[in-house]
Amino acid sequence: MVLAFSEGFGTALGKGAGAIAAYTALGLVLLLIGFFAVDVTTPGRLTSIIKTGRNANATLLAVCGMAGVGLVVAASIFASGGKLLEGLIATLVWGLVGIIAQQIATLLVRALLGVDVAALMNKEKLEPSAILLGATQATVGLITAIAVI
Repeated sequence: MVLAFSEGFGTALGKGAGAIAAYTALGLVLLLIGFFAVDVTTPGRLTSIIKTGRNANATLLAVCGMAGVGLVVAASIFASGGKLLEGLIATLVWGLVGIIAQQIATLLVRALLGVDVAALMNKEKLEPSAILLGATQATVGLITAIAVI
């Protein structure tokens, strides 16, 4: 039995693998930017609060922020189609818009409900207001993701 590939199979496979690597790299960069955006809008150093303080509230806010960004990135990749460079640029722009939208929404919810995030960072137990803020971040990410599609 002879295994035969269609003409151009190797080239298509190589281009596809390159596109996966490019989108993955961009997605990781956007996730890091999203994490640092959450860090900037959180009193204290988020990584320290999570690693040293093992604070559940800080961890939840970081996780939900990253999940929201992940939704936007995934939707951006799905919607990009066609040319790789255009898709990467669209993913970058929509990802950054999603990150900004998440942080604005979170700051608005904090202000409207009077949530003291600094106090949350000092609480040992998971607080309902942290769950609300986390849900806000994830939901804004979902809304932005659907808008992209």
